[in-house]
Amino acid sequence: MRAAIREAETAAAAGEVPVGAVVVGPSGEILSRARNSPISGNDPTAHAELLALRKAARKVGNYRLAGCRLVSTIEPCPMCAGAAVHARVSEIIYGADDPKTGAVRSLYRIASDPRLNHRIHVISGVLAEECSALLTEFFRTKRT
Repeated sequence: MRAAIREAETAAAAGEVPVGAVVVGPSGEILSRARNSPISGNDPTAHAELLALRKAARKVGNYRLAGCRLVSTIEPCPMCAGAAVHARVSEIIYGADDPKTGAVRSLYRIASDPRLNHRIHVISGVLAEECSALLTEFFRTKRT
């Protein structure tokens, strides 16, 4: 989670919503790191989680990331949770809940929906206060 937080801090410094993500391989190595960049990239799909999944898939040479963990500073949105299901990640670990767009626990439960062909183990609340504080501070400065 610390690596994802560093990515989120870099995103904030660039004026992006401070979300960071990493994909951890089956043996514990970080396969990829990414941060939000939809503003700078003019790309609504440039969420940290999606970018991290893309980079990890290229690194391993397979769009399926079985045995991998997606670690994010915030609860993934529907797009990112869906991508994680399609990538067949084994686990999603995230920091802060997202009551507005969270799609693994808060609003939807895409990662554990029995109607889908793959389910993902979810661990929430890892360094949640620190992850939440990054978002709170970022939006506080935008409002002033």
